[in-house]
Amino acid sequence: MEIAVCIGSSCHLKGSRQVVEGLQKIIAEKNLADKINLCGRFCMGNCQNGVCVTVDGQLHSVKPDGVQAFFDKEVASKL
Repeated sequence: MEIAVCIGSSCHLKGSRQVVEGLQKIIAEKNLADKINLCGRFCMGNCQNGVCVTVDGQLHSVKPDGVQAFFDKEVASKL
């Protein structure tokens, strides 16, 4: 599974670093590094909706304080 987080300027200002760090922490805690490829991408063209994150190409908007809920709903259910 690939999770890509936008690291473009708009998403950076909206907290993409915190989203990346939150996902890194969850992936490490759950020992999922061999199942999830976490990477960064530049602008995904959905700047108005917060930090853009794709899970296997499917676009989502994630706020820094919603990383755990996003992971539980959109990632864990697909592993």
